[in-house]
Amino acid sequence: MSVLSTSVQYIKGVGPKKAYRLKRIGLETVEDVLYYLPKDYEDKRKISLLASGTINEKGLYKVTVSARPIVTRPRKGLTILKVHIKDSSSEAHLIWFNQEYLRDKLIPGREYLVYGKLKKDSYGLQIQNPELKPWDDKNHDQVITPVYGLTEGITNKDMIKIVRFVLDNYLGSIRDILPENISSKYGFTHKRDAILQLHFPKSPKSMVKARNQLAFEELLILQLGLLRLKKDSSQSESSIIMPKHSLIDVFIDNLNFNLTGAQNRVLEEILNDMGKDNQMNRLVQGDVGSGKTIVGIVAMYNAVLNGYQATMMAPTEILATQHYETLVDAFRGHDINVGFISGNQSKKEKDMVLQGLKEGEIDVIVGTHALIQSDVTFKNLGLAITDEQHRFGVRQRLSLSDKGLSPDVIVMTATPIPRTLALILYGDLDISIIDELPPGRQQIKTYAVDSSMESRIYNFIISQIKEGRQAYIVCPLIEESEKLNAVSAEELFEKLKDGVFNQQRVSLLHGRMSQKNKDSIMMEFKNGNIDVIISTTVIEVGVNVPNASIMLIMNAERFGLAQLHQLRGRVGRGAYQSHCILVNNSYSKLSRERMRIMQSTNDGFKISEKDLELRGPGEFFGTRQHGIPELRIANLIRDIEILKAAQNEAINIISEEDWDMGEEYKEIRESINGLFYNGSDEIIFN
Repeated sequence: MSVLSTSVQYIKGVGPKKAYRLKRIGLETVEDVLYYLPKDYEDKRKISLLASGTINEKGLYKVTVSARPIVTRPRKGLTILKVHIKDSSSEAHLIWFNQEYLRDKLIPGREYLVYGKLKKDSYGLQIQNPELKPWDDKNHDQVITPVYGLTEGITNKDMIKIVRFVLDNYLGSIRDILPENISSKYGFTHKRDAILQLHFPKSPKSMVKARNQLAFEELLILQLGLLRLKKDSSQSESSIIMPKHSLIDVFIDNLNFNLTGAQNRVLEEILNDMGKDNQMNRLVQGDVGSGKTIVGIVAMYNAVLNGYQATMMAPTEILATQHYETLVDAFRGHDINVGFISGNQSKKEKDMVLQGLKEGEIDVIVGTHALIQSDVTFKNLGLAITDEQHRFGVRQRLSLSDKGLSPDVIVMTATPIPRTLALILYGDLDISIIDELPPGRQQIKTYAVDSSMESRIYNFIISQIKEGRQAYIVCPLIEESEKLNAVSAEELFEKLKDGVFNQQRVSLLHGRMSQKNKDSIMMEFKNGNIDVIISTTVIEVGVNVPNASIMLIMNAERFGLAQLHQLRGRVGRGAYQSHCILVNNSYSKLSRERMRIMQSTNDGFKISEKDLELRGPGEFFGTRQHGIPELRIANLIRDIEILKAAQNEAINIISEEDWDMGEEYKEIRESINGLFYNGSDEIIFN
């Protein structure tokens, strides 16, 4: 085991208690600490005059205490320490809250070095809670200090001590991964030097250079891994050829609706791929309601007409059941046998399905991740589809395609991802986008209000229920929290079921419930036996309930735009006018802008672009949930130029004949395995 895997518990000054706290911010090993990027830096190299300091920005000042400090106690539990200071340019006050002990350290006539944010009000200049130390010519270190993201019980001083210890004791174990020709091309230094500059830079310029180097390396490894997966699938020895069958056009003509231009375009791309002699790996991306499922159905029909089996895997049993019912209905009268498999079937039911699948009696099968279990055997799998790809890891998707001799693969997602980002997240896939909604689909009316409107909202929901509709109420938390000022699902459920909704059928749904319970509640809701579901975001990817016409989202300010759009997409699936109500309790400029965007458009792609612009990809989604390894340094929006350079280098490297065996790329290959090998039996490089 590498020394970099050493637990943070064994770092000097940490121990079990602090290790538990560090785990909250993702720091479990020495390696995690090395790559823990500071969120900001404090430049303490230059001393400024008070008169030339920038208001509302931090600065370093050499000042003289010009009067005795004064302590006031405006209320119980609060003390304010205030002292008058001056320099050659101006005067100001230093103010501390609940730090009375500093009074004896502030000696009139003495010089001090203070660091803090300069503010100005009607009383003049002031610096609140500054760092302070007595001045002498030897104690001005002239350093740039890192500022880290923290958790309760861990201060920035703690983090600096931890990072310094790790750098002093483990930095020598860091190996250079990039080959010499790439490092010299971009002017990169040794990796250990870049990591050191990331934490304690000599200058802002050296910090940026170090971060860019590590971001490049990270993106290069990611791209090479994804390109390798893609190359492996496209160079498969056995390939299936399934040309477009003559009955496909007849099937499409007999549908009781017309396909949109976008659906026809994507279908053409898919059927064209199916007719080729190498494996298709295609991402079909489309907004909620854009009609991805029918595209998948036509592709499955083409596979069966060519003599092959097809399968569709969904993340939950209720979503898989919904697809099963849709497929049975779509293939009625076409002599196609549709099967279903899940973890909740009886052994007898499952054995019958497995037998039919193995002998080729079942043409199309739908299921949950139970489909990738070792006892599932196909006679001749030709097409494998996964729905809501972001719920499955890269390896789970590959496990499904391994069930046949290089079957064609389609992955579908309703999470609108800007194309540039999709190329990164799904670098091993070709991309098709259904960017058009079927005609006649009603726009969902969206309203942003504050909590003062709650009674009116509940009355509106009751009036809709009396007309036969149903409603979702989504909360950001499962249970009440002392630290977060947000509504919890459990708290709201108890309040409403015995209060304003005491005449309605109300149910609670959240992620801590078993999958069986969640599926059961959603099925009851779908069947019209529940009027209101109070839930967490567990219903974000859910069942189609055409009768649900209201989506009420509490504390909407706590959700990302893309997530709000996904939640809104749970309604508006039937013939009734649907409504999405966002209860926003934040008055920040950012929050108001996000609510304005939600009210102004129903276009998921526009919303996702705005989400990335406003918040960045770290909050847009966790890359891990999309089956892609977490990025520790790179930012997929800010580093777009670095990304392009890394992609070009990855393409150049993978085109070399012996790159997967040459000594020059050994460290890169090991890094790719480390990134994509998540405890499975498979690795990319042996």
